Amino acid sequence: MRRVVNIHEAKTNFSRLVARARAGERVVIGKAGVPVAVLGPVDGAREKRRPGNDRVVIHPDFDAPLPEWEPDAMHPHDPMRDLER
Repeated sequence: MRRVVNIHEAKTNFSRLVARARAGERVVIGKAGVPVAVLGPVDGAREKRRPGNDRVVIHPDFDAPLPEWEPDAMHPHDPMRDLER
């Protein structure tokens, strides 16, 4: 039978209990000797994330010069439209 760790001991030694759970052990936490929770390893641990992982695409014309700005192409009600004239 597994040893029941009381709540006070679990709070005091939480990091150690997590390390035990991470190693595959299931830790039973109890109150007044009665089991109330189980701390254990997560099933199917996630693969380490690799940022970007072919999700970001930089097109060849990324740094090409922008076309000239045309104030007439702006929306007719844009308040900035009249400032440029």
